[in-house]
Amino acid sequence: MWLQTHFSLSPKSRGFHLVTDEIVSQLPHLARVKTGLLHLLLQHTSASLTLNENCDPTVRSDMEQHFLRHVPENAPYEHDYEGRDDMPAHIKSSLLGVSLCLPVSRGKLQLGTWQGIWLGEHRIRGGARRIVATLQGEEE
Repeated sequence: MWLQTHFSLSPKSRGFHLVTDEIVSQLPHLARVKTGLLHLLLQHTSASLTLNENCDPTVRSDMEQHFLRHVPENAPYEHDYEGRDDMPAHIKSSLLGVSLCLPVSRGKLQLGTWQGIWLGEHRIRGGARRIVATLQGEEE
């Protein structure tokens, strides 16, 4: 079985957001997969997808503070006509990446106990973010 769908995540403020449930809710066919893979592609250059801590929200705020310090908005970037947060957003997106490939077993993502899917929103006002989800696998 191969299935592909497109959906959008709701707009988020700048920072890191746990979006595992929001993504899974858009994938009703996931329940049919006995063994397979889910590939997620975020179709943006100023946001990112990553796996990290799913329990303690201070990890997400610490991550945001780290990136604000190490990829500052006030640096002398040449690309600045879309706002001072745009070029730093592109850098953060490249560092973290825009895709994930996740194993599926018995209709569920096989994430570790403390793992969740994060959206890194790197713009002050990024808007809704589009994802292409490609599900492949053996059906139940």
